[in-house]
Amino acid sequence: MTKTLEFWFDVGSPYSYLAYRALPRLVAQTGARVDWRPMLLGGVFKATGNHSPVEIPAKGRWSRVDLDRWAKRIGTTIAMNPHFPINTLALMRGAVAMQMRGDDQLVRYLEVIFPAMWVDRRNLGDLAELATVLRNGGFDPDEVFALANAPEAKDKLKANTEEAVARGVFGAPTFFVGDEMFWGQDRLDFVAQALTGDPATSGSPA
Repeated sequence: MTKTLEFWFDVGSPYSYLAYRALPRLVAQTGARVDWRPMLLGGVFKATGNHSPVEIPAKGRWSRVDLDRWAKRIGTTIAMNPHFPINTLALMRGAVAMQMRGDDQLVRYLEVIFPAMWVDRRNLGDLAELATVLRNGGFDPDEVFALANAPEAKDKLKANTEEAVARGVFGAPTFFVGDEMFWGQDRLDFVAQALTGDPATSGSPA
């Protein structure tokens, strides 16, 4: 039976970006199906009392080194966005709106937004710049903004975020395999083991 991996994320999280890049290999390794779960990390932080690492100067400096190490480990690149942290409310409403049209449309959206944020270092908190990024990525920004501002998308993102908090999520990325929760892209070895039940799969999926 194919197991499902819930991937709870926010595009404003650099570790969510690294997890996103690592997922294809994990899926190939385990045969799992990804259940994409966009949430608003700011809402999670507010509800749980958690904070972004950037708010702790020493941890923020360390995170930049850690992100580079992990990017190299999984064979990708990452560039710390100078505009971080960015209010991702519009971005995550957009993610939910695209998902309402199908997971394929969500993934297409993420393939535009994630690199713009964490490779090209664009200021996606600026709606004009976001519109340009969307247009260059093959989207109609007016259509995306209209869908993202629809009550259905707003309500869905709020419901997702409330569900995440109710299930114990306090940061991003977070993964669930059944009722078992894993926090952080550096826990993907444990995720692989939970998906396969095979201790031999533990170890970095990279």
